[in-house]
Amino acid sequence: MANSPVPQTRLKQICNDACDSTLSTATSYDHSQTAVWNNSIINSILKALISESSTAEASSHKYKFCVNSTIIQHLSDPRSTGTGESSTHQEAGMGEEAVAGEGGAAKKVGRRGMHSASGAYWNNEKDGMWSHKYEGGEGKGMDIVVSVMWIAV
Repeated sequence: MANSPVPQTRLKQICNDACDSTLSTATSYDHSQTAVWNNSIINSILKALISESSTAEASSHKYKFCVNSTIIQHLSDPRSTGTGESSTHQEAGMGEEAVAGEGGAAKKVGRRGMHSASGAYWNNEKDGMWSHKYEGGEGKGMDIVVSVMWIAV
């Protein structure tokens, strides 16, 4: 990513900071809050990118940015509730859990699948894209994937 307006390590830090700040009070996935969380993550990242990529001249911006944030709910809360009826047992190598359902019968639940792709027709020497999975959402029953695109002006 030689053409990135911000070093990759800094991009990762900006994204992690935005997600950490936004989800600091969240304990689990809450569908009614996802729009608010996504807006906060996106706006925080955009502000940081614009600030760090601007030149000394206040009106001179070298890049346009596009930020996408996707929040994916896990099918089950990864934390055990401690009760016999909702205890979980990890299936070996399957990435799925056996959860005791009604009547104690075990049923398999896993994580939702997701595939995302992006493409662009642009100048490969000046424009680019980068994506990142925020690891801090795992314990809260969600995955957060952030994508950043930049286009030289």
